[in-house]
Amino acid sequence: MVIVIVMAILIRVTYIIQSKEFKVFKVILLCILIAAVSNILFNQSLKNIDEHSEIIVYLLKYINHFSVSLVLALYLFYIKSQMKLSESVGRKIDYLAVGFFSIFVCVDLLGMIFGFGFNVINHENIQTGRLITLSGYLSLASMIVYVLIRYGKHMYRPVVKAFYAILLISLVVTFNQVRYFQRSFTMATLIFPAIAIMYLVHSNPYDLETGSLHADSFNENIESAIKKKEKLLVFFLHLINLENKQYKYPKEIRDKIREHCTYTFKGAKLFLLGEGKMALSVRIDLNPDYEAKANKLLDVFQKEYETYRYDYKIVILKDFEGIDKYEDYIRLTEYVENRMSHNEMHYINADDIEKYSSHRYIVKQLEDINKRKDLHDPRVLVYCQPILNLETGKYDTAEALMRLRLDKVGMVFPDRFIPIAEKHNYIHMLSLIIFSKTCNEIRRLMDDGYIFKRISVNFSMLDIKEENFCESITKIIRNERIPFDKVAIEITESQNEKDFITLKEKLFELRESGITFYLDDFGTGYSNMERIMELPFDIIKFDRSLVIASGTDDKSKTMVTYMAHMFKDMNYDILYEGVEDDTDQIRCEGMYAKYLQGYKYSKPIPIDQLSEFLEKGKND
Repeated sequence: MVIVIVMAILIRVTYIIQSKEFKVFKVILLCILIAAVSNILFNQSLKNIDEHSEIIVYLLKYINHFSVSLVLALYLFYIKSQMKLSESVGRKIDYLAVGFFSIFVCVDLLGMIFGFGFNVINHENIQTGRLITLSGYLSLASMIVYVLIRYGKHMYRPVVKAFYAILLISLVVTFNQVRYFQRSFTMATLIFPAIAIMYLVHSNPYDLETGSLHADSFNENIESAIKKKEKLLVFFLHLINLENKQYKYPKEIRDKIREHCTYTFKGAKLFLLGEGKMALSVRIDLNPDYEAKANKLLDVFQKEYETYRYDYKIVILKDFEGIDKYEDYIRLTEYVENRMSHNEMHYINADDIEKYSSHRYIVKQLEDINKRKDLHDPRVLVYCQPILNLETGKYDTAEALMRLRLDKVGMVFPDRFIPIAEKHNYIHMLSLIIFSKTCNEIRRLMDDGYIFKRISVNFSMLDIKEENFCESITKIIRNERIPFDKVAIEITESQNEKDFITLKEKLFELRESGITFYLDDFGTGYSNMERIMELPFDIIKFDRSLVIASGTDDKSKTMVTYMAHMFKDMNYDILYEGVEDDTDQIRCEGMYAKYLQGYKYSKPIPIDQLSEFLEKGKND
């Protein structure tokens, strides 16, 4: 009985996830407690049977037998649930458990009523009815052993072995108890498996060095607060230096966290969420002066930063309406943290909540677009930017650009949704939609007699690495019945060796069909001249940053000019993007430009307006 109470205390302070199996486990502990209490009261009433009604004795005995039998039946149900067996097998085990349990408790009750089971004769002689009790217990215990042996492969092997060992100990204790006519250890044999289950399956101990609990406990802490409508103040600490490292918090940091975090606030809980990430959960009702305490804690942390110089981000979330799930707590703080600078503290406010809600809506819309796989999805819009051909003085090419138009947030620009799409692996479907719609517009322009060379579409390495990338591209072009040389693919070079090999294979496969290739964003990030020359690029797009640099610094202008001259000598065409005015144009003309793109000529426009920049006539 005391052991069950001790286990209940441990469960209370460790915030174990309230799964279906754990709820069954708590019922098991309650039944063991009832069995223990009824057993004590039964033996006390039996010693003083003259002072008690026989009905009380019978009732206590039956409660004891009923509780013990229910414990065994629930153990069987618990083990079966943890094994995640098929529905048909699980149902059979449930029927057998309920059947054996029902038969035993009914026979036990009838035995007491009709005298063939437990019976008190003339207030003196006791008929134990041990055979009925033993048969019931052994039947259920045998089923537990059978399920462990028959389906043990569905659980982690060391855990199953531990259960075998615990059951063996329980059987040995039971055997010796019967051998020496003892009854003192019956409840102990039931509590042994419960201890094993709690340690092997549900244990979530404190890290004594920091006083923190595991991430799973944070989940339960938040869910519990939501159910009880408790308002929380949650501090999220991310030490950037420890990210992706295999060592623990430095000792001096651990000591300060343990000293201040859990002692500043009453009833606060500290949780270790991952490498370098911790959360401190504070109940506001227990800390009416939480604002002063929070400021004190942040002051302490700032002083420690000045001493140890570990880069950090701290996000503080006070209970908000609409944040009613554990996932939202985590995703909201990640969303806010990703937009913070290092060594910054930020209180989440209503504006953050609104932006996060919009972000979450965009994620769901992207998920739906990706799921539907509709190449004509109206939410994905094609814009384009016309490109001036300096040799002809005409606009004969353009770059297709991506936009989203969503009901709740209106127009969404690429800098907002493309990182989300790449993170969630939705980008390829968006790229295919833009490519398909661009090819459809090319078909319309050709049918209407407009003159142009090509329209280019951007693809990322995430697209290129798709197994069926080449097949998807060629299929779309053929379905729209346009020449392959009317489309171009823009690619940004990759630094990764494996990506480069994949890129090279895919580009050469598509090259045979006549598609033109642009090297996008040349001059930013990584540029390897040897690799560039290994790939079948036709046009090199010099990034806007080089256009700006060449206008502010003679050395930069000389460098850009020489690189452009070199590419031109190797039969590449040069395109400068980000041309803003006449000065930019004149400078780029002197740096071997063939194509110019930028706001001087046009801002991005819906692709169906491109015809306004084109001339009619006969296409090449």
